[in-house]
Amino acid sequence: MKVTTLLAAAFWTLSWALPAAAAEVTARISLQLPLTSHLGQNLLFFKEEVEKNANGDIAVEIYDSAQLYKDKEIPAAVGSGVIEMGVASLTRYAGDIPAVDVIYMPFLLNSEEKVRQATAPGSEVRRLIDEAIADTGSTVLWWQAYGGAILLSKGAPVKTPADLEGKKTRVFGRTMGDFVTAAGGVPTLISASEQYLAYQRGTVDIGMTGISGVKARKLWEVMDTVTVTNHADVEFVVVVNTDWWESLSDEHRRIIQDAAEKAEIVVRDEISRIEAEAYALAEENGMTVYEPSAAEIDAWKAASGPVYDAYREKAGDLGAQLLSAMEQYQ
Repeated sequence: MKVTTLLAAAFWTLSWALPAAAAEVTARISLQLPLTSHLGQNLLFFKEEVEKNANGDIAVEIYDSAQLYKDKEIPAAVGSGVIEMGVASLTRYAGDIPAVDVIYMPFLLNSEEKVRQATAPGSEVRRLIDEAIADTGSTVLWWQAYGGAILLSKGAPVKTPADLEGKKTRVFGRTMGDFVTAAGGVPTLISASEQYLAYQRGTVDIGMTGISGVKARKLWEVMDTVTVTNHADVEFVVVVNTDWWESLSDEHRRIIQDAAEKAEIVVRDEISRIEAEAYALAEENGMTVYEPSAAEIDAWKAASGPVYDAYREKAGDLGAQLLSAMEQYQ
């Protein structure tokens, strides 16, 4: 590639982060996924909406691929105000708020209809979780749909819990760890941005992520089989530091909130197509996609009982409220 081409590519990449000239307000957003991921594209949509409607008064800078902070660092970074905005898997708040992991309870939200109902703005589940996150110094602007959780492996699918027995398995939160333990595996907490190397080096035997993550990170280069368990709904939240948010003018908050609401609708409505395209791309790149039978899914569900017991024990009154709110979707 010519030097001029390299420089042009570098400028294109940096241009998404550079603020508009003379903007009154600059909002920096940290994202652990590449800009080419569907979450990155969703942030670009948000950026374009904000800057278009703010007439140059607000600049949005996107720092993708964990340039500034890893996924696990976002809650503290945004809550403390060292950065204005960030994107984090919802489970990253489980350390302070164990109850938020209700979203990740095995096979609880096992259809798109249930997911939409539970995560809709104004739902009881959404209200309780957003209010709990507010106590950490951050305000939830919108939720980003990521799709269902899947398992990755080499050589053969992970059909039942028996195939997970004794296997080191990448997880992205405590409840997912409890799920792996209940199924007989050995959970290993690995940041999303570190997955590729973990699979490449054999740090873990089994992977866990969403199919869109396979596409964004080209995980077919280090794993060859997808097992479509869809054992949990994976949700990300875009949060803003509350003090910074409240320091903005009413007009600036309105512009940002309007763009956030549009961005949430776009990503939620597109997730089915995004996942279908990602599965197709995974197969095109040599991956085997295995759909477990009903009996195999039943085996996974049967193994999941202890996860619910552990959740009730650690999630307290808020967890009980959230499980109760979930009952209406079953």
